Parts: sequence; structure tokens; C-alpha cells
Amino acid sequence: MAEPVRVRRLSDQEGQQLLRITRRGTGSAIRLRRAMVVLASAGGNSVPVIARLVQADEDSVRQVIHRFNELGMASLNPQWAGGRPRLISEDDEAFIVATANTRPEALDQPFTRWSLRKLADYLAHNRGPRRVRVGRERLRQLLRKHDLTFQRTKTWKESNDPAKEAKLARIEQVMTEAPDRVFAFDEFGPLTIRPHGGAGWAPAGHPDRLPANYHKLHGVRQFHGCYSVGDDTLWGVVRRRKSATNTLAALKSIRAARPDGAPIYVILDNLSAHRGAAIRQWAARHKVELCFTPTYSSWANPIEAHFGPLRMFTVAGSNRANHPASTKAIHAYLRWRNANTRHPDVLAAQRRERARIRSEKGIRWGGRSLAAAA
Repeated sequence: MAEPVRVRRLSDQEGQQLLRITRRGTGSAIRLRRAMVVLASAGGNSVPVIARLVQADEDSVRQVIHRFNELGMASLNPQWAGGRPRLISEDDEAFIVATANTRPEALDQPFTRWSLRKLADYLAHNRGPRRVRVGRERLRQLLRKHDLTFQRTKTWKESNDPAKEAKLARIEQVMTEAPDRVFAFDEFGPLTIRPHGGAGWAPAGHPDRLPANYHKLHGVRQFHGCYSVGDDTLWGVVRRRKSATNTLAALKSIRAARPDGAPIYVILDNLSAHRGAAIRQWAARHKVELCFTPTYSSWANPIEAHFGPLRMFTVAGSNRANHPASTKAIHAYLRWRNANTRHPDVLAAQRRERARIRSEKGIRWGGRSLAAAA
């Protein structure tokens, strides 16, 4: 009796690569399905079970396993053959595109998204007046031709603040007319004690390793950051939580930076801990105008762009023992940053953070849409 077809024993690196491919589910669909076959076989599943898992015939599964045993990870990459594609009419193409753009649930199908296999099956066997028989690769080519790509869904928020335009206009006005009297305040966090993934230079194929941590016993902290627009300096303290008391302490440190008694302007978001009665009364007595950003528009706060480099150079890639060590590292970076405000690394990180924040919102400073401002 012939032995069952099974993949050879995987190396640790091969196993980790296969796990990454199957868990992320991105990239080539062919590569993903082949990785699923190999991983399932390595886990002891039989060929018939794997065939049902990936919805393929058993001969195809055996072929994938044999090729992996011969070529290793290189066998996962598809090698497309030549040949003239089938002729499909323009009406058929329009039907394919319209169907791909329609959610399956709207067509009485019991799933939330199309795969190439499900879409091809629906096109060939739907109950409507038009049916199109097309292979998966040709279907992929047609979708690509019409700029249809497989993408992750995204969420979005739009400000519902009725005073949005007035608030943005006021922020833009004080930033333009009195930048040396403008400050910004916000919290950065939560800060946790755990290994944080990052990036850095390392030998090819041998990145720095961080241990896994399943026990988070240190709680969280919040960095209360203050930023001077005119001086381009950033400072702050680490607190256990957000609160009106901590906000008032930060505002007092900002007022101390301009002790001349002349009015100053502080840009901050409209969190409840930022706009209590005690804070408003103190601000009125000490000539501090609170310029609140609109709801869901914290991108308008100039300090947001400076939290990007703070995260990149002090949190990412770290694995500190406790919060005092984390706080010490943050303050050491702030001292370096304020002494090197024009350093190319800091400027580049700020530009990336600004681009990320504003591109996600689809707007530029002052509330103008990118299309309208172009």
C-alpha cells in the first residue's frame, strides 16, 4: 500500500513564513491557498481533508505538496502560463464589473464579500438573464483592467460639530497672527509596559528579536504633552490617567512659559477633562484662551504631528522593565529633541505624521478639502 502524500518536515523559518502568509491573508490569492495546503499537510491533515478545506481537487493538492517538497518556499509563487484569453463581449465585462461592485448580500448570497471562486461561480450559475463562464485568472485580469482591486474596508468619521468652521478659522487665525503666543496640549497614550514592535538596521534575514509578553502587570500611563508653536519645544509629564486636575497642571506650566501676563492661546481637543468649569475660570483669570478643535478633528491640533516622532523613537522597538524607565527614556528624548529641533530625522518624522493624519481625513489645514484647495 502506497504511503499517503505528505509534506516533508518544515524548518522553523518555513513554518513561521507559512503562518505569516496564512494569518495576514494579503498578497497573491494563489500563494495564500498553496501556503494553506502546505501548512495543513504539515499539521497532519490528509489530502481529502485539505482538498475540502481549500475547495480544490485532490490531484491539485498532491501536486502542491510534491512541488513544495522539491522546491521549498519558491513553489508557492504562481508561474502563469501563456495562451490567448477567451473573448468576452463588452456587455459581459460590464456585467462582471457591476456584479463585483455589488455586495453579495444584495444578490441574496450568504456572504459579505466576493472571492474570485465565489464570484466566478455566481456569474456562471446565477438566476438572472445573463450568465458568463469565466476562469478565475481571466476574471482577475478583467477586474484589474477595470481598476478593481481587493482591499480592506475602512471606517471613517466626519465632524458633526456645528461650530466646526468657526473653530478651525480661529485656530488658523491665532497660528497666523501670533504664533509666538500659541501653545498646544494633548495626551499621548496609553503607554504600556510590554515589548513594542519597531524597525531598525540589522543583518539581512536576522532582525532584532523581542520576547513575547502575556502578562501586563504595570497598568497604563498617559503622557500629558505641551508644545510651544513659536519656540518649537515639546515638554510634558507622565500621569496615571487623564483628569481635569492634570489638565489644569499642564495649562499652568504653559502659562509659566509666558509669565509676562499677556494673552496666550492653547489649542486642545474638547475632551471633558479639558473643559471643566474650574479650567475655564482659571483660564479667564489668567488670560488663557482655550481654542478647542472640532469634534473628531483632533488632527487640527499642531501637537499631533510631534507625537509621531515621539512614538517612533521612544516607544517603537522598546522593551522596558517598568514605567519609571519608560518615563526616563521619554524625557531623555525630549531633551535631545528640543536641543535638535531642526534635525533631519525629526523633520522627516513630523512630515510623515502630518501626511498620515491629513491624508486620512482627506483635508488640509483650515478645513478645506484637498480637491477644492488644489
